[in-house]
Amino acid sequence: MRVLVDRSKCTGLGICESLAPEHFEVNDDGDLVLLDENVDERAMADVEQAVASCPTEALRLER
Repeated sequence: MRVLVDRSKCTGLGICESLAPEHFEVNDDGDLVLLDENVDERAMADVEQAVASCPTEALRLER
């Protein structure tokens, strides 16, 4: 499973970073940095919550 970011939708709010900090980081410029696009089973619940919580729907999971 991997996470994808639609950069045209992302506004850098940082909700994903707060829910799954091992995968997402908002840099000083307000841009989302995808730290790890591959999601293993131990991180799946956090990443799924981050994807579901994104208010701009900029994140999605791909199998």
